[in-house]
Order: sequence, then structure tokens, then C-alpha cells
Amino acid sequence: MHGNLSLNQIVLGKPLPDWHLERIFDEQKLPDREEYVGKPLVILFFNLGCPGCLGRAVPFANRLVYEYSDKINVLGIHTIFEGMEYGKQAFEKAKEELYIRFPFYKDFKFNTTYLDYGAGGTPHWIVVDKDGNVTYSIFGSDPNNALLRLSYLIEEMV
Repeated sequence: MHGNLSLNQIVLGKPLPDWHLERIFDEQKLPDREEYVGKPLVILFFNLGCPGCLGRAVPFANRLVYEYSDKINVLGIHTIFEGMEYGKQAFEKAKEELYIRFPFYKDFKFNTTYLDYGAGGTPHWIVVDKDGNVTYSIFGSDPNNALLRLSYLIEEMV
């Protein structure tokens, strides 16, 4: 019997599986999933080498923070499923130039959480309800598809 290896641990309607993250900045404390229960959580998997991430997804996540910071949480996970690793200076520069307003961390061993959560590339979004259950998972940054769907979903949640 042949089959594809699936590491995806995401099940809609079920609790968000553990994430495995690394700090980027010295002052960061690694987040605990329990800290995010009580408000919906939007997770963005992104990569500094991904044009769709930098041009559309990160600005969209920033907009979510700006418009809904009292009603939702946003968390970024920088992942590498292909390409190069980035150092602290690259992250500091991106944070400043892109005005990143949400906390973000590196994925453990480059792509552990990315694989565990069944991400389809970057950017990939996971939405978790206020009770900690996964409600949505979508790949992309097309304003007329992924970002529009996320906008509608978030409006319903808040």
C-alpha cells in the first residue's frame, strides 16, 4: 500500500495542536497557546523571501492588528520550506520596513510547525476561535480569494 506521508495535525473544530517555535529577538518570550484562549487567533506562516508574504500577507496581518487588536490576536511564524535561512538583522530590518505590528517567531528547525499544521506554502493562514479550536486553514494572499475569505471570517468572529 502506497500513500503520501501526512504530518498535518490540524483538524477543523478541534483544538490547535502544539506549536514549536524559536525566539528571534532576545527580549522575546516564547508564547504558550493558552495565552491566546479567550480571543480568536490568526496565525500567519510567512517567509522573508516570499513576495506575496511581504507585499500582501504581512500588510493584511498588520491591518488586522490595527483594526481588531482588542478583539483578535495575530501571530506570525517565519518558516523555511525552501530557500535560505535569515539572521536576526534581516528580521529587524523587515520588522522596521514592513511596520510589523504582530509578534513573530521562527519555526523550530525551519519548518516543524509548518509541517505539523499542514501549511500549503507561504503565506498560509490558520484561524483559531476564542476557545482554541481551529476554524479555518487557507493558503495564499490573493485579495480576491484568501484575504477576502479571511476578512469575512474575521468579521463574523468579532
